[in-house]
Amino acid sequence: MLRTPQLLDHPRMWAGRSSRVVRAHPLLTIVVGVVVVALVVVLARAWATRGGDLDEALRLSPAEATRVSFTDWGGIRERVGADLDADSTPEEVHEMIDEAYTKDLTSTSVLPDASGLLQQHFGWSPATLDWELYTQSTEGALMIGHLTDMDADHLVDQLTSMGFAAPDDDPADGGVWDGSLVPFSTFTDSGIDSTITPQLTYIAFLPEHDLILASDGRRYLSDQVKGLGDGDLHEPMTKAAGRLGDPLSAFIYDGDFTCGEIGLSGASAADQDQADGLVDAAGDINPIAGFAMAAEPNGDVRVAMSFEDDDQARTNADTRAKLAVGPAPGQGGTFDERFKLGKVAAEDEVVTMQLQPKNGTAVLSDLANGPLLFATC
Repeated sequence: MLRTPQLLDHPRMWAGRSSRVVRAHPLLTIVVGVVVVALVVVLARAWATRGGDLDEALRLSPAEATRVSFTDWGGIRERVGADLDADSTPEEVHEMIDEAYTKDLTSTSVLPDASGLLQQHFGWSPATLDWELYTQSTEGALMIGHLTDMDADHLVDQLTSMGFAAPDDDPADGGVWDGSLVPFSTFTDSGIDSTITPQLTYIAFLPEHDLILASDGRRYLSDQVKGLGDGDLHEPMTKAAGRLGDPLSAFIYDGDFTCGEIGLSGASAADQDQADGLVDAAGDINPIAGFAMAAEPNGDVRVAMSFEDDDQARTNADTRAKLAVGPAPGQGGTFDERFKLGKVAAEDEVVTMQLQPKNGTAVLSDLANGPLLFATC
């Protein structure tokens, strides 16, 4: 199993201070205003370059991707209070992964089980990545990682020392490194409890963009490096993802994947019969065109579903809100045992639902597998 900012203090910091009004000199007011504006600009730029930007990551996604997962490793490290860097030990990285796992923040990543090995031998890991994007389609799978201030020479040395075959093209400019013959088991004898994922068999990096790319298919990776960012992800997926804000981790699916993988097609006959009855009682539902679900920094989970038009969105906001507080056939129990349903809204063709997990329930990873709530077919 994959173990898959507070920038300024809150108004409470002023509690207990005198309420006496002090009139500032006009010039002082102007100067302070300029300083505040400058500070806001600096903070905004720092945030924009920190990584963890879902919009930025999605712009790099292959156009044919039908399933996308995003993990904001910089944000997750902040969330769990982990102060890690390139010199951290594999054990410290595993501690961070374990803590993030308990908060249901790692199910979107393909890296956690390999984190110790990555930290010690690859020169990067969840301890240093800003964010990770993992995409799947019928053509192949791709991992993209953003690593601020990438040291290309160091990455070349690390891969060479592990036995990766160097690319024919410039190894520091998108050439594909071949790890298909690397005996990864020999790198775990030092006591690192890591399992390498096949998605790291072939690796490329683009230092000018601070990007690492990896796949289990050499040709697919080479093609993606050459065409990185050239296509647009399916519009229904981007419409749903656009309502997620700035999440710590997220799943984004197209309609066909949502229908086939997280509906009730694999449930028992009894569960499907119960689900049919619940749907009939709730009202009309329509197929989901694009689906997104994310873990937010405050602990909530947000769901976004795009539909064919705004009429369908309004209809499904009502019916799916009813389903979200009832039984959960195929999963057991009820949804209101798992989360408290917050605001449900339809805006244009997208429905958003705010879910507040109860008692540490792993709502994000739980709802990504077979729930009635997202029955579509």
